[in-house]
Amino acid sequence: MMAHSMDDRDSPDKGFDSGKYVRYTPEQVEALERVYAECPKPSSLRRQQLIRECPILCNIEPRQIKVWFQNRRCREKQRKESARLQTVNRKLSAMNKLLMEENDRLQKQVSHLVYENGFMKHRIHTASGTTTDNSCESVVVSGQQRQQQNPTHQHPQRDANNPANLLSIAEETLAEFLSKATGTAVDWVQMIGMKPGPDSIGIVAVSRNCSGIAARACGLVSLEPMKVAEILKDRPSWFRDCRCVETLNVIPTGSGGTIELVNTQIYAPTTLAAARDFWTLRYSTSLEDGSYVVCERSLTSATGGPNGPLSSSFVRAKMLSSGFLIRPCDGGGSIIHIVDHVDLDVSSVPEVLRPLYESSKILAQKMTVAALRHVRQIAQETSGEVQYSGGRQPAVLRTFSQRLCRGFNDAVNGFADDGWSPMSSDGAEDITIMINSSSAKFAGSQYGSSFLPSFGSGVLCAKASMLLQNVPPLVLIRFLREHRAEWADYGVDAYSAASLRATPFAVPCVRTGGFPSNQVILPLAQTLEHEEFIEVVRLGGHAYSPEDMGLSRDMYLLQLCSGVDENVVGGCAQLVFAPIDESFADDAPLLPSGFRVIPLEQKVNPNDHQSASRTRDLASSLDGSTKTDSETNSRLVLTIAFQFTYDNHSRDNVATMARQYVRNVVGSIQRVALAITPRPGSMQFPTSPEALTLVRWITRSYSAHTGADLFGTDSQSCGGDTLLKQLWNHSDAILCCSLKTNASPVFTFANQAGLDMLETTLVALQDIMLDKTLDDSGRKALCSEFAKIMQQGYANLPAGICVSSMGRPVSYEQATVWKVVDDNESNHCLAFILVNWSFV
Repeated sequence: MMAHSMDDRDSPDKGFDSGKYVRYTPEQVEALERVYAECPKPSSLRRQQLIRECPILCNIEPRQIKVWFQNRRCREKQRKESARLQTVNRKLSAMNKLLMEENDRLQKQVSHLVYENGFMKHRIHTASGTTTDNSCESVVVSGQQRQQQNPTHQHPQRDANNPANLLSIAEETLAEFLSKATGTAVDWVQMIGMKPGPDSIGIVAVSRNCSGIAARACGLVSLEPMKVAEILKDRPSWFRDCRCVETLNVIPTGSGGTIELVNTQIYAPTTLAAARDFWTLRYSTSLEDGSYVVCERSLTSATGGPNGPLSSSFVRAKMLSSGFLIRPCDGGGSIIHIVDHVDLDVSSVPEVLRPLYESSKILAQKMTVAALRHVRQIAQETSGEVQYSGGRQPAVLRTFSQRLCRGFNDAVNGFADDGWSPMSSDGAEDITIMINSSSAKFAGSQYGSSFLPSFGSGVLCAKASMLLQNVPPLVLIRFLREHRAEWADYGVDAYSAASLRATPFAVPCVRTGGFPSNQVILPLAQTLEHEEFIEVVRLGGHAYSPEDMGLSRDMYLLQLCSGVDENVVGGCAQLVFAPIDESFADDAPLLPSGFRVIPLEQKVNPNDHQSASRTRDLASSLDGSTKTDSETNSRLVLTIAFQFTYDNHSRDNVATMARQYVRNVVGSIQRVALAITPRPGSMQFPTSPEALTLVRWITRSYSAHTGADLFGTDSQSCGGDTLLKQLWNHSDAILCCSLKTNASPVFTFANQAGLDMLETTLVALQDIMLDKTLDDSGRKALCSEFAKIMQQGYANLPAGICVSSMGRPVSYEQATVWKVVDDNESNHCLAFILVNWSFV
């Protein structure tokens, strides 16, 4: 083998058989690298072709060429792994620094609380020994007095046109913000489930016992500080409830910072309360340590400064010192501290909705965590770590989700300055109808000119909000998404889809009550924490009659589902969709409709220990748990809005159709809510004589057919109540279904584990069919064993998958099916026991 110049600095490659090193010239390495860039693992034929095409490689053996590519791949892998480990190490170092700072802050907070505790004990002791003065009153107000000794200074008459006075407000805002972001100005409590780590979103905390509501988040992102600032200042891009941010004045400061006077408008999440807006001073500046900070605070009569614009459509809310601090990380990236602190003026909100406006957890999820997640998402996309299917760019998909949310919020709020106006009702006040024929509104990108024929038309919105009790929000949204046929109407979908055609109103206003359409969900993208995903829904076409054959083609919806992460505390969930055509262009017009579910967090009086204890005891006696009253008596607000196009001749017909359709949807949701409302444990416990008799038949038949006891003990010697409790509380799912030869079997009874597995209740159980629950292999296994069951009395089925009523797959390790006979030895039903089931 030929040895080359020792001057070559390239790494040597060793042959497997010769034990010798081969050194390559720079020209040879360049030729090999060109091939490696195209094909890192060339075949034997490709390597031979390479030797023929490159004369400079003719003196190298084919085996040595193979070794070079092997070593090259190995070095590439080592480099990637080294880079990955360095990145992880940088993340861990930065997170460790963040945790040490957080620990230091917590130690200061503990010291402060210890001091406060000692001070209050001293004051109470002093007060208890004095009866002739008002020291008791001083004890009550002492904390307030000390808190007010050094808050924000009162400047009612600052000169609005004097930049020096605005700078003074800005510096006060900066100091207050930093004391919240890194100090102890707010009593922060870490949110459950937000554990810090290199792959976590960061440290998330909410306020306790402070004016208004506040949330704070700290995290790491692999973007430079100024890029992060640019992203976060664009609030409408990540805060889905933000309607607009208008900067009315920009004043540069001498230190290179910027003061802005900003009017921010926030959508109302429901139809039951007015929207909010903020008039704030926003201050952007660099700190001495190289950090960049953007802080913001409302300008009021107390702070001084100019008065902002007012709108009758909005309630003026107050922003206390808030903002974000961005610190550069060693080796690249940034550490972000975000604080949101607001007072949303709950006095103007209906009593039932006040928990929504007083929840720091909801503020954290909708604003603080949303901002951090958005920055992390863009950082991942920038680094190429996020891959999307369908050839769509991440920014395009993000734009689609923003447009869907914005269009839905526009429909829910119906602002007059957007052109919306109310339409007279039909006497009932349950459904609100609003119309919009403003050409200025539809000239923008939200809808597009294709919704407006030249002869004149507009958009009609039917909307409603309803209060639901004890309904799990995530289960409700999942049901609405996965079981569209249970609430949607094919005729209405067809009318909505017709608005995308060249002659949108050639299709008559289709009557409600059409055939249900089957849907296929095609995923497009999802965010990092899977809290939001966007998808295309294909609805299979049906025809009513020969004259309606034009409606029988497939229809498509662009759909956004968010807030269905089970680990999220205080989050809202929504399902928003809009008809699209087959082309699905990036600038496709969207007319969104959908649902929003907002849990109302109930406040518990910490002083009512007796009531709380009674609640826990009651819950424990019923289901063995320690759930509090706020958990078993939860409430949520469901907001519904559907939009339709109309022309001048069909407006009244479309309004009638829309009103009736939304009423039908409301009725469907009420039925669904009744079916999926969980009742804690034994509150569903059946105690009727029929239940006792059925359980006796189930256990007796199992023993007679299999020769074993269902519960591992001599159950036949137990009383009826004891037997029923044993079956009801059994950890495996036990279900009974009808034994029919002329119809599909339906479930007639289940124990608590069976109801949990099927995600249903005893009331709704009888609407669930057996063949819809088992998968194909399960149905085949049951059919093949059916004759054996009827003859021998029972059969064992292998492990498999079934589906809950919510469409979620459930795995089980084994199933036993047996024939249940009554006292006359007549066949009564089939019973199943599914062992070790779990959601997949």
